[in-house]
Amino acid sequence: MVTDAQKRASAKYQREKMKQVSVKFSPNESDIYEWVKSQDGSASGYLKRLAEEDMRRNTV
Repeated sequence: MVTDAQKRASAKYQREKMKQVSVKFSPNESDIYEWVKSQDGSASGYLKRLAEEDMRRNTV
């Protein structure tokens, strides 16, 4: 069972340390949305992997 102190600590960490990006898809981009959702694992994990691969390719 999670204590109130643990909940507060977790919420504080989320607020102060984590970064978040929101992605919206228009109706004409539903194919992209469906593709991302269909990939193994989470959508955020898939997008992070794509970003990491792009960074590696484009870093001198």
